[in-house]
Amino acid sequence: MKIKIVADEGSAASEAAKLIAGEARAAVRDHGSFVMAVSGGRTPWRMLRDLALEDLPWNAVHVVQVDERIAPAGDPDRNLAHLCESLLERAPLPPEQIHSMPVESSDLQAACAQYAHTLEMIAGSPPVLDLVHLGLGPDGHTASLIPGDPVDNVKDVDVALTGIYQARRRMTLTYPILNRSRRILWLVTGSEKAEILARLLAEDPSIPAGRVRTDHAVVIADRAAASRLGKDLKAEVA
Repeated sequence: MKIKIVADEGSAASEAAKLIAGEARAAVRDHGSFVMAVSGGRTPWRMLRDLALEDLPWNAVHVVQVDERIAPAGDPDRNLAHLCESLLERAPLPPEQIHSMPVESSDLQAACAQYAHTLEMIAGSPPVLDLVHLGLGPDGHTASLIPGDPVDNVKDVDVALTGIYQARRRMTLTYPILNRSRRILWLVTGSEKAEILARLLAEDPSIPAGRVRTDHAVVIADRAAASRLGKDLKAEVA
């Protein structure tokens, strides 16, 4: 796992956008498309706004969701509204190439299967995502893979439902599809993430984030999040 430490949240968002842009161009040259999965959060929305300024082959870019809260359309808890505002409204990305999780369905189990089929249609069978952007919760969760939730043990499907977490159930990508991806991008900012980032880098399997593959992973962290990392850590510092 590679790590790059930058000054602050804005710098982290900018560096992440540059990395995604480079991966997108390479993927389109290699196999004609770029499929990325994005998580929610304040810094990721800044990252996507920066990405929207990049000169990319947008017609070949597909964006899928890492996770989404089970909530009505337009609900402020939904990641989709922020995703559209940060990227779709700012970049020449065809609207149909943002693939939202169908969390408004009356049959959520069937909706998970439907989304898994969507992923197969755009990323192969089994689907292989070019890049997955992940965040890191202070409790060690990533995507909506939550400590102690049965979803952490799902091995036979790529999309599943969680129990209630912070007052909402969620739909999430699972470990199988995350660990098939070509690139994992961790974006970690803030001093409240310092202890858990150290555990992620130690590949601590007791936290959900520690079970994500590391061989193709890059961490971009600000100095606050990296404040508890050992001085002997091999990191690129900007």
